[in-house]
Amino acid sequence: MKLNTIKTISRSDFVNMGTIKLRQPLPTQNINMVDPFVLLHHYGPYEISERSNPFDLGPHPHRGFEPITFLIQGEQLHRDSLGNESLVKSGDVQWTTAGRGIIHAEGPSKAFVKKGGTLEGIQLWLNLPGKKKMIEPNYQHIKNEDFSVISSKDNKVNVQVIAGVLEGKSGKITTQTSVNAYMIDIEQGGSFKISIDKKHQSLLYLLKGDVLVNNTKSLVLNKNQFIQFNQDGEGFLIKGNASSKLLFLSGDPINEEVATYGPYVMNTQTELLEAMRDYQMGKMGFLPVS
Repeated sequence: MKLNTIKTISRSDFVNMGTIKLRQPLPTQNINMVDPFVLLHHYGPYEISERSNPFDLGPHPHRGFEPITFLIQGEQLHRDSLGNESLVKSGDVQWTTAGRGIIHAEGPSKAFVKKGGTLEGIQLWLNLPGKKKMIEPNYQHIKNEDFSVISSKDNKVNVQVIAGVLEGKSGKITTQTSVNAYMIDIEQGGSFKISIDKKHQSLLYLLKGDVLVNNTKSLVLNKNQFIQFNQDGEGFLIKGNASSKLLFLSGDPINEEVATYGPYVMNTQTELLEAMRDYQMGKMGFLPVS
């Protein structure tokens, strides 16, 4: 396997989103997006209790992309204007296709707030091509235990196939574009080679631990956590210097103009204004505050 060279290696610094403090590896001052991935937020770990609940997002709209949550720890309640209500638990994935418009709310369940615990997750924004930005909205919730897992021979590496295909195993998520998403758990001393579609843009994000990529570049928590690969190989090699967890993403670049404002990802400023107008007119549905 010819290894993909590394285009960028960078930090995942904290930013403030209102009252919420979280890591934002994408976008940054140096990386606008990794087409088709527009935004990546790593929130938590937060200690949730009746006295402290910083991550409770009330009803808000989206249009033109797919907001995705990979829940690492805790519980979140999802509600949306399609009528879905779903309790998302540790290891679960919720994959929302906003399309022409959806209103959703998410935050720790009341039971989780009452008993207390740790909440942590990844929020990903996956762009949709212009021809699909106004499709019917959809919601998918897949439980942790239902995903396929590929393990190394020594069982020191487990790769959960969330979307796309790896070594003949397919993810449970139905995607609108060609996308791969894998959650990777590595024990100290474990190693694994992961293939990358030659047409895809790809990235690797470290949630915890210390790993060596392609035997040359280290990803260490609180130092360098994010890698963007060049499209010049067939995959990458990863080794665990410590117990680690990573998210790998790859996808066909859309190669279209991107216009964003708040919760909307469109192609033009005019389309953004239309999205704001349609939301105000109730065309994205309705979701009451719980």
